[in-house]
Amino acid sequence: MTGFEINGASAADMAMIRDWADEEGWNPGDSDRFAFSVADPGGFLVGRLGGEPVACISAVRYGAAFGFIGFYIARPEVRGRGYGIQLWKAGMERLDGRLVGLDGVIEQQDNYRTSGFRPAWNNVRHEGVPRACADPSEGAVSGAGTRLEIVDAGTLPFAQLAAYDRKFFPAPRDAFLAAWVGLPGRTGLAAVRDGRIEGFGVIRPCSGASRIGPLYAASPGVAEVLLLRLAEHAPDGVVAVDVPDAHPRATALAARLGLTPAFEAARMYTGRQPDVDLTGLYGVTSLELG
Repeated sequence: MTGFEINGASAADMAMIRDWADEEGWNPGDSDRFAFSVADPGGFLVGRLGGEPVACISAVRYGAAFGFIGFYIARPEVRGRGYGIQLWKAGMERLDGRLVGLDGVIEQQDNYRTSGFRPAWNNVRHEGVPRACADPSEGAVSGAGTRLEIVDAGTLPFAQLAAYDRKFFPAPRDAFLAAWVGLPGRTGLAAVRDGRIEGFGVIRPCSGASRIGPLYAASPGVAEVLLLRLAEHAPDGVVAVDVPDAHPRATALAARLGLTPAFEAARMYTGRQPDVDLTGLYGVTSLELG
């Protein structure tokens, strides 16, 4: 390990990490790094060999008791030489004492098990140009006839939006959420009925398919309305959404809209699976930060 050092990531490193992830085929958002850096400024680590970056990892702290591992990449030319595992240990040490989650490639599940991770579900990326198979307004009407409104999420009181997000994520992440919704080039929409939020989604530009995440909804009908409206902001109409396979109705909706599986990652935790509302989770925010 002579000449190998681990340091916090710089702003330039964050751009580099995004490019490395793109080369791995993960299709991160073009501006995701700006939201990631406010989630936990010290949560991104880079391993350098002779001063040159060769590996990276994110070990982001949320609140007092939760953390998430992502962006675990060793460059092809140094794989198998122990640099990646050194970085892994540094990331896990940073999250010591917390419940830790990750989305790992399926082939690496056994390796993550040796670090105490256990599978919860798989997130399956569904891609394509969504097509409405039914009147997309049918899910927007309640029994009392009150119609659902689709509004710019940025116009809602932020405390209301953050409280809604907490139903689906294990810890507060207000600074991250504010950046995630407000960054230029992306669109956040909320489904509101009688002043209550019944759905929320964000679409962001990527080098490949525009990614939708999160996608929360009170019903498949509301999720469909939101997804179709968000897809209108995809330059070529092609979108990708990471759907938990533990939510069959979300998987069925993706298939019904004509989206096809393209990538799969194992959601794993070091302890008991967090108590989140899986029935309303139609697409996770990000495979990189949870």
